[in-house]
Amino acid sequence: MKKQELIHIHGLLAEVQAQYEERNDRTLDFSEYERIGVNPTSIHHSKTDHQEAIFALIDRITDNMAAKEEQLTSHAN
Repeated sequence: MKKQELIHIHGLLAEVQAQYEERNDRTLDFSEYERIGVNPTSIHHSKTDHQEAIFALIDRITDNMAAKEEQLTSHAN
């Protein structure tokens, strides 16, 4: 995948993060993502840096979605 495509995906995931937090009315812990120090607008960072940031965002978002689903499932039973 080209660097420009990764930057675009990075930007989309950052928007997903913001929307997810807003819809769930809470701020999630994205310390691992923040530790990387690469934002979607950080075009001077390498392709590998953006890949690492993308994976950190994906991991945190999906972990939270799974935890929320598990919580809802346990309350339903």
